[in-house]
Amino acid sequence: MKSIESHESQAVKGIRINRTFSIAPMLDWTDRHYRYFARLMSSQALLYTEMVTTGAILHGRGDYLAYNEEEHPLALQLGGSNPVDLAACAKLAAQRGYDEVNLNVGCPSDRVQNGRFGACLMAEPELVAECVSAMKQVVDIPVTVKTRIGIDEQDSYEFLTQLIDTVKAAGCEEFIIHARKAWLQGLSPKENREIPPLDYERVYQLKRDYPELNISINGGVKTLEECQTHLQHLDGVMVGREAYQNPYILAEVDQKLCGMDTPVISRDAVLEKLLPYIEKHLQQGGRLNHITRHIIGLYQGEVGSRVWRRYLSENAHKQGAGIEVITQARAEMDSVVSL
Repeated sequence: MKSIESHESQAVKGIRINRTFSIAPMLDWTDRHYRYFARLMSSQALLYTEMVTTGAILHGRGDYLAYNEEEHPLALQLGGSNPVDLAACAKLAAQRGYDEVNLNVGCPSDRVQNGRFGACLMAEPELVAECVSAMKQVVDIPVTVKTRIGIDEQDSYEFLTQLIDTVKAAGCEEFIIHARKAWLQGLSPKENREIPPLDYERVYQLKRDYPELNISINGGVKTLEECQTHLQHLDGVMVGREAYQNPYILAEVDQKLCGMDTPVISRDAVLEKLLPYIEKHLQQGGRLNHITRHIIGLYQGEVGSRVWRRYLSENAHKQGAGIEVITQARAEMDSVVSL
């Protein structure tokens, strides 16, 4: 377990959060294996954990704050609405070396609503402000909020700005806005990511009205060219499903969005760098498919990518599957290319 001292030494090292591009917290997807994989392609992308509830951290069995040192800069996304519990979790996160704590005010699932957190908190801006304030009082790292543009019939611009004004007054300076409203009843979480229409202009307006705030946009972004368009209006872009299903999009983030002149890593080089990590995971008793499920899309768009996906899907879950499954999947791709 990391100590408070390790966080302090990290601060001395001066890890800087670049909010230009980030990868959205996605339940069951953005675990520490995916984040390690993503970091191999971009040194600048801000990575987020899956949403972790305060109850899991404070009362659950297991370590819900574990991560790989290579993942920095890394933000912990918390789900909860009890200011005392959130403050306790934020303090633990800071002690463990996280670079940011983010409060989820955007998830619309029934399970989240029953716990009185997620998107339903948009209707309680004072409570959100109380939660942010409680966390900020106990940590020096940024406390940020991810939210929607509205919920149900409460989707006016005034409704959104009331939340921003109230939470800003509590000291929050960074907001991530999913440019869709959420329907708390009648739509599944998946449908809530697709059915409510995107309203990017509303988020642009928010930045015009609050130039002092750092505002990132989320929702429906599929290309780095689209990111560049959003960055003409906003401070940052958060990409979700595309960064997971087509992960090689990350390979040019540093160059195209962050102004770096480092060479773009190849897909094969990403795989080579990942292999030692996979071997260590296997040596520690982990299963191969814990990691291969995240790299299924590495060769998306390339000749032989279907062979790659199929071979991994059919073999990586088998008992005792080892690194040879990955090397064979890559060889199967080459055989298709040579035909």
